[in-house]
Amino acid sequence: MANISASQVNELRQKTGVGMMDCKKALVACDGDMEGAIEHLRKTGMAKAEKKAGRSATQGIFVSLVKGNVGTIIELLCETDFVAKTDAFKAFGAGVAEKVINEFADNGDISEKLATTMQNELKELIAKIGENMHLRRAVRWVSNGKIGSYLHTGVAYGVMVDVEGECDDELLSSICMHVTAFSPRYIVPADVPADIVAKEREIAAAQLAGKPANMIENIVNGKINKWYSEVCLTKQPWINDQKTSLEKVAPKLTVKRMVRWQVGEEI
Repeated sequence: MANISASQVNELRQKTGVGMMDCKKALVACDGDMEGAIEHLRKTGMAKAEKKAGRSATQGIFVSLVKGNVGTIIELLCETDFVAKTDAFKAFGAGVAEKVINEFADNGDISEKLATTMQNELKELIAKIGENMHLRRAVRWVSNGKIGSYLHTGVAYGVMVDVEGECDDELLSSICMHVTAFSPRYIVPADVPADIVAKEREIAAAQLAGKPANMIENIVNGKINKWYSEVCLTKQPWINDQKTSLEKVAPKLTVKRMVRWQVGEEI
């Protein structure tokens, strides 16, 4: 086996844009031959994939899968809406979701782990389709109750919720729709960080300058309760009846966690 130097690895990296470890493996496989290593990387699709890695990928899809009390939602990005709609892109996403449900054991954020696990398969897809792609976000939840998800087309939103208590499938579906439509920042008031509540109280009090001190506290409390009805899932006007709320519709239900993502947001 040829003795591969660091300078050879760096040279191959500069010529192909491929990571150091893959460059070294290619040189070892080709007994140190630089041109052979370049051809090797091209044949495996790595060089082509790495060259595309700097291109902006803000389009894409969400894939979600729920089996029993285990659920996952994954954001898969590409460069164009055209590719996002192709069968090959969707099939890859579906396969990733199956792998997450069946082979992972995590209960939480798996974004980094999934990207690392699937990097070779993703490079093959990049080489086949010809666009930069990446697995941006993913969670895998194991619920003590039930998991529901909703994928919105048009403007692509992905929602998943984890609930415990009394909740049939129809209510679970409505909660997912509500989260999509009303974009709650928190589930219940207790979830709101204390510093954010303090800032809201400060703002509310400043608007009451000149009023008697004994009135200000009650008015501020009223304003904070009104604000909770805007930002907290359980207190927002309910999607199926604006005159009520989820906490009133389902008092024996607890929403444990939720995600609401939009494809490519904040990129």
